[in-house]
Amino acid sequence: MRIDPTIGAVELTGPVAGVFDLAARKARMLDGSWDRSRGAPVFTVEGKYTTRGWTEWTQGFAYGLPILAFDATGETDLLEMGRRNTLKYMAQHVSHVGVHDHGFNNLSTYGNLRRLMREGRMAHDPWEMAFYEMAIKASAAVQAARWTRIAGGGGYIYSFNGPHSLFVDTMRTLRILGLAHQLGHVLMGENDARISLFDRLIEHALATARFVVFYGESSHHYDVRGRTAHEAIFNVNDGSFRCRSTQQGYSPFSTWTRGLAWAVLGFAEELEFLRQIGESRGVAEIEKAARATAGHYIDDCSALDGVPYWDDGAPGLAAMPGWKTRLANPFNDHEPVDSSAAAIAAQGLLRLGRYLGQAGDRYGRAGLTIARTLFAEPYLATDEDHEGLLLHSIYHRPNGWDHVPKDRKIPCGESSMWGDYHAVELALLIHRLSGGARYYTFFDM
Repeated sequence: MRIDPTIGAVELTGPVAGVFDLAARKARMLDGSWDRSRGAPVFTVEGKYTTRGWTEWTQGFAYGLPILAFDATGETDLLEMGRRNTLKYMAQHVSHVGVHDHGFNNLSTYGNLRRLMREGRMAHDPWEMAFYEMAIKASAAVQAARWTRIAGGGGYIYSFNGPHSLFVDTMRTLRILGLAHQLGHVLMGENDARISLFDRLIEHALATARFVVFYGESSHHYDVRGRTAHEAIFNVNDGSFRCRSTQQGYSPFSTWTRGLAWAVLGFAEELEFLRQIGESRGVAEIEKAARATAGHYIDDCSALDGVPYWDDGAPGLAAMPGWKTRLANPFNDHEPVDSSAAAIAAQGLLRLGRYLGQAGDRYGRAGLTIARTLFAEPYLATDEDHEGLLLHSIYHRPNGWDHVPKDRKIPCGESSMWGDYHAVELALLIHRLSGGARYYTFFDM
């Protein structure tokens, strides 16, 4: 991608304000129209949110988005919308033993509400604070209990596919273990064994860095520095690593770009957390993974403006020679872009850049360059009738779940709940960076 070497957060003040204005309107629209008996809103079809009953991993994004919008705008009806829906609908996600998505659902809701109360943005109530903290502690323990041991030591939080499966996505959901650890919580096991949430956070991050991320250092034929697989597969009988796989990418040996984005953001946030608590364990390996994945996103997976196609090995890209040297084209005839991957990665690049200081300037400016692209047309959904916020998001290309408009050959023009949420979260991070406000983190500073 072509990084603007002079761009700063202050220059995006106007576009960021536009994102919040649209986000507030879209949140009110969806809250008024969505039939909750259908489950969680997942992605749009012809501009209207619909659902997909795979897992309910997007509900927290739907209710967390208005909370983030309140954070920036101060419009209290958005806060009350998020609080009301969190109280009424999110408890089942706290105790959900079947998924690895706890950090997605519950930090987006309970976590953001607790943060706002700690920052004095909403009235402090001791029992309400205790309610949020209990939800975070319980959610983290449930996620940490999904544990598979690896031969030779360590382990990982297994995905909804089962105990054999380590997903790259979990690098971003993992953070709820960090906050619960800060709150003094542990997972209680058999015979009252006290299991450290911090140990499981670190061991999972290291397993992801070792078995999901490539570094260009092996004899593997497809070993490209920073490439990520969607999934690592283990033999649960003896804990040995067997192979890499994918659920949503093109192949185990190409880069599904949203998975890469989860890694960029997840590793960067864990580095911030480890620095905050004064912990050195795992830092060298996690920083190596963060630098590698960030570099791969910038140098190998993005079009000129920082927006990637859904997979860097997608076969249709062969019909688009030179695609890296041109602006991403959501309306091409061969392969869809994924704006949600761009929104997730941009936040990770900003955080990594800040973490590394002067040495991270390239990453930070790359994040801002991507944000400038996303916070304007054709990515920002300015159509008042469209329920989404960030256009040209892709869910599951192999399964064919994404809507292809009439007279088009590939999916385009639609939004996803995670893409909308992360666009607003990216805007909030830039808003706070540009205004000198408290830095936005999932953990306590």
